Amino acid sequence: MGVRGKVRMSVSVVKAAMKEMRRSVTYMPRPGDGAPRGVTLIPGDGIGPLVTNAVEQVMEAMHAPLYFEKYEVHGDMRRVPEEVLDSIRKNKVCLKGGLRTPVGGGVSSLNVQLRKDLDLYASLVNCFNLPGLPTRHDNVDIVVIRENTEGEYSGLEHEVVPGVVESLKVMSKFCSERIAKYAFEYAYLNNRKKVTAVHKANIMKLADGLFLESCRQVATKYPGIKYNEIIVDNCCMQLVSKPEQFDVMVTPNLYGNLVANTAAGIAGGTGVMPGGNVGADHAVFEQGASAGNVGKEKQVEQKKANPVALLLSSAMMLRHLQFPSFADRLETAVKRVISEGKYMTKDLGGDSTTQQVVDAVIANLD
Repeated sequence: MGVRGKVRMSVSVVKAAMKEMRRSVTYMPRPGDGAPRGVTLIPGDGIGPLVTNAVEQVMEAMHAPLYFEKYEVHGDMRRVPEEVLDSIRKNKVCLKGGLRTPVGGGVSSLNVQLRKDLDLYASLVNCFNLPGLPTRHDNVDIVVIRENTEGEYSGLEHEVVPGVVESLKVMSKFCSERIAKYAFEYAYLNNRKKVTAVHKANIMKLADGLFLESCRQVATKYPGIKYNEIIVDNCCMQLVSKPEQFDVMVTPNLYGNLVANTAAGIAGGTGVMPGGNVGADHAVFEQGASAGNVGKEKQVEQKKANPVALLLSSAMMLRHLQFPSFADRLETAVKRVISEGKYMTKDLGGDSTTQQVVDAVIANLD
């Protein structure tokens, strides 16, 4: 056997050994932790029913210890029905597709209402390279954590006089501190090395100044994590030129929405980026970037929506529910399908249907 053959053989042996090592470090549940957990399911609008159905199929194939309570909610409703909120409060966990948000017309976003009603104050989007998916930049692994309840999305708008509208950006010390604490706690628990605060305090000196002051105070309690700050316009430029410099980013509401979608575009597109919204008592998992984007009508008609983002979000949900081995199996299967490149939807350069991707993921489950 030549040198190259020996190297290949030794690499495969090491990989096999590492795989066995991973399995030997086990999760020790408490008695009763294996009981099926209820999860509220909101298919939503547009591609929502397609991608949530993909999750249902994969969960059934894995025999995951959960069951869904499904509710029809649509973006043109005036409010989220109380029975849906009651279900989420009972289950504490929800999986949802996108809800169409009317543009203008005074109709508020149900996505925003849901976050406020359940106090889901932290939005988390994980943007990272997937092996087999070509991107302009390598080594991207960014977590964007944005404040989810106030800022520009406070919803306080009124017409002062005809033709003049006043929109209030609300920033409070309480909300700024708790989102900063969540970001640093996330970094600490996930072995992340740096937290970057994104702001516009050079112009909005009081509002964003308060946000920065809160981040600085919290940072002093985590000396092992590097802390820095960046102005939001420079942040966007740095993201598209050197995204590998960012690790965890903490932002006010609007900036986080823009930064997360930019980072998602750099790392492979919104169709593959997982995310969720979490508060002290409840969590809602959905497509990470452009969660309110319900897709194009053609995707729905041809049934070619990309289910990867929501599948990865559901893996986050499984880990949140303390079912780590199921989360690992699902993530590994999705990554295998992407790496093989045979079944890819149009946004990833292929022409596969949603169902073909789902079937491929199920076939790759260990």
